[in-house]
Order: sequence, then C-alpha cells, then structure tokens
Amino acid sequence: MKLKILMLAVTAAVFASCGPSYRVTDQSKSAGMNVPVSVQTSFTTQYPTATTVVWVPYDANNIPIDLDLSGWSALDNSDYVATFTMNNDQYYAWYDANGNWIGSTYAVHDFTTLPSPVSSMISDKFPGYTITSVNSEMQKDKIAYEILLKNGDSKAKLVVDANGNIIKQKTVTKQ
Repeated sequence: MKLKILMLAVTAAVFASCGPSYRVTDQSKSAGMNVPVSVQTSFTTQYPTATTVVWVPYDANNIPIDLDLSGWSALDNSDYVATFTMNNDQYYAWYDANGNWIGSTYAVHDFTTLPSPVSSMISDKFPGYTITSVNSEMQKDKIAYEILLKNGDSKAKLVVDANGNIIKQKTVTKQ
C-alpha cells in the first residue's frame, strides 16, 4: 500500500513539473522586456478584445508600413509595439513610453472592402493597375490606407484617406 501511495505521489510530482514554468495571467507576452503598466493599460483600454498579444521594442527594420509615406511622428527605441490578433486580422499598435498611442495598422485582405471613394480614385488615376497589398493605418483622428499598386514593371505606393484623396505617393517605373 505504501508503494502505491509513493508511486502516486511521484507520478503527481512528474505531471506537475511538466506544466509551464511561468504563471499565465493573460494572453500577453513581452518578449523578455518590461512593458510599463501605463502602456499596457492604454493598450487594453483601446483593444479589449485583442488576443495573442506580443510586445516588442520599436525596431525600424521591422515595420509593416512605410513611415516616410505615413507622416507619423518619429519613433525611437523607447517606443513599444504590440502585435496582436483581433477580428481574425493581425494588428500592430505603437505606443510611446508614457502609454500614449501613436498609431495602429493591419493588412486589408479583401480589397473590395475599401471605401468606394478609394476604389474610384484608383480606377480613375491608375487605370490598368492592380492592387497588390493594402494596410489600414489609424492615428488619433484619421484613417488612411497604404496601397501598393502594380502594372507590369510599374509600381505605385500611395497613402490615401477614406475620401480617396492621395496624401503621399511614390511611383517606380522600371525601364
């Protein structure tokens, strides 16, 4: 009988040691960094339904948008980036060290969901071009779309507001 109890205790100890070596308090990971509470609070207030949240420090080499086109304020190594899932889309949100939201973006996969003025502008000003990618960019008081267009060897990258107005544009034509 003592042997059975000892075996049961050893088995329970083995199973307990196989669990996570950290305490899971939410679905957020911080990639080994200490994210200030003010930043995390701003984020959870703004995105309460976000899942699979991962925090990383700002890295100029790892940005899904063209900051030169977007017109966002300068970012630096003291800023934080949260990548997360919401509504089945992968989002990125940037915050400064004080918890102030800088902006967010996500990839638009269904180009037919673009506002009609945006689609009309593309048809009118870029005939023959096809959309290859779109990112929705959000800042405090505006929503814009970073759109990559292609026509053969010609490419155009635009930042367009929801009314179809081109905010900035880069065009490349290979010869």
